[in-house]
Amino acid sequence: MLIGAIATASSVAALFFLRFWRSSGDRFFLFFALSFFIDAVNRVALAGRAVNNDGQPEYYLIRLLSYGLIVYAILDKNRRRK
Repeated sequence: MLIGAIATASSVAALFFLRFWRSSGDRFFLFFALSFFIDAVNRVALAGRAVNNDGQPEYYLIRLLSYGLIVYAILDKNRRRK
């Protein structure tokens, strides 16, 4: 049940960032929306498994991709400012 709540929260966050991206056109918000969308899909995939074992490497690699997008968005935003 908690995985579903986290997936829902990630989906809502993705929709908020997508709305901010559409109104501003700043790709910083697009990267954040993609990151939260990937996280939501990952959580739904984890919940859909018969055995909820999030110790599998593929779940961590997907989370690494998601968090890497956030780091890239921050670095990209700071690099473009200078």
